Amino acid sequence: MPQSTDGEFLQAAIEEARKGLAEGGIPIGSVLVIDGQIVGRGHNRRVQQGSAILHAEMDAVENAGRLKAGDYRRAVLYSTLSPCDMCSGMALLYNIPRVVIGENQTFQGPEGYVRSRGVTVEVVDDPECVQLMREFIRSQPDLWNEDIGE
Repeated sequence: MPQSTDGEFLQAAIEEARKGLAEGGIPIGSVLVIDGQIVGRGHNRRVQQGSAILHAEMDAVENAGRLKAGDYRRAVLYSTLSPCDMCSGMALLYNIPRVVIGENQTFQGPEGYVRSRGVTVEVVDDPECVQLMREFIRSQPDLWNEDIGE
């Protein structure tokens, strides 16, 4: 069941997605929250940084800096889009117990597998997240396919 602050944190992730789009990148944003506080913000910066792996979730965790294992076990990862295999693996590696996803209509990562590993995965189906991705995929299909490895 979504918590009352989910909307606020998802909105912060959407702001990150919009930053990425404004920078010429892919509009996916993420925030890492621990004990009700945003500790890391990020957006997909593969284009901007010439990176092979700098997806939004990776950027948010990187920007949070080094944390203790117990910190991650109290964390919630918010993402505007369903995390891919790589980002889902990062959430599993650090034992992040809850992932809140803005939408999974335009792309769906391994949500079932992540759930099978004990993570609570909640999909909000936020219309703004869907619209951002649909418009981007329509206008930049080659860049989108590169991002998801197709």
